[in-house]
Amino acid sequence: MTVDPSQSQSFRIERHGDIAVIIPSPEVESMHEALIQQAAQMVLAPLKADPPAGLVIDLSQVNYFGSVFISFLLRCHMLVKKHGSEVVLAGASERIRELLHLTALDTLWAIYTTRAAALEALAGSD
Repeated sequence: MTVDPSQSQSFRIERHGDIAVIIPSPEVESMHEALIQQAAQMVLAPLKADPPAGLVIDLSQVNYFGSVFISFLLRCHMLVKKHGSEVVLAGASERIRELLHLTALDTLWAIYTTRAAALEALAGSD
């Protein structure tokens, strides 16, 4: 597992073999749109340079988010899909699961209870 040193405080990126894990901090819930866009650029840059075979977005530290964060999730999805890989979510709170259901995004991404379960599912899909 490696951690990318070029990341912002709002997001951590870890590599588990050829699978990347993005871990947003709780502050993304209240970040201004411009800041979250800037942070997203920083997170997506290393993924563009070295596309992962799969991407886990670990939401266990976030209780809720709005449309700006949803657009970040969709940008991650588009980037990873371009390379034929999958995006899965892990650790989504009940509120986030409800939001994903209302927006039908729960049909786009598999949602796992834990990061370990998500990593295992992606590793098994090769």
